Amino acid sequence: MDKRTQRKKVLSLLQEMTTTEYKQKSAIIVDRLLEDPAFLAAQTIGITISAFPEVATWDLIEKCWGRGKRVVVPKCHRVSRTLDFHAIEHKNQLEVVYMNLQEPIVSKTLYIEPKDIDLLIVPGVVFSKEGFRIGFGGGYYDRFLASFSGATCSLAFDCQVAESIPVEPHDLPVQRIFTESKIITPKAVDR
Repeated sequence: MDKRTQRKKVLSLLQEMTTTEYKQKSAIIVDRLLEDPAFLAAQTIGITISAFPEVATWDLIEKCWGRGKRVVVPKCHRVSRTLDFHAIEHKNQLEVVYMNLQEPIVSKTLYIEPKDIDLLIVPGVVFSKEGFRIGFGGGYYDRFLASFSGATCSLAFDCQVAESIPVEPHDLPVQRIFTESKIITPKAVDR
């Protein structure tokens, strides 16, 4: 099955989740991450502001702040299809941009160098047990991960994990995938 077909199939499955299921499963996934050694050791966490049907991240962001961690969120540059990250301390430092994404307001936030991000939570639609992912199709994170050397993980619902997905030469795996039923640690993640 090609990437486009797998993406469409999983997005359809995610849409079937009830609001209650979505909230409960998201909370379980976030709780698993909060106990992970890489999360506990990290001072700066890179994370997207999620939108349904992605695992809900706002509670995680607030818990990071409550633990004294710095939260950095991506700013997408549409022409170059690249990302940079900015530290946020309040929801009022965000704006809604294209495709209803919430991004940092550059004039109200501090740019953070990639080398200063300890743990990057990488979004995606479909994941393999080897840590590879199919994103939303823009390639933004593929480009960012190519030069990122920090720890990586993803948050996903069980229905987002596939036996296998097509992998291209530029694809890089994440080091852990947290779902509502398990933590997947790929065997040979070389990052």
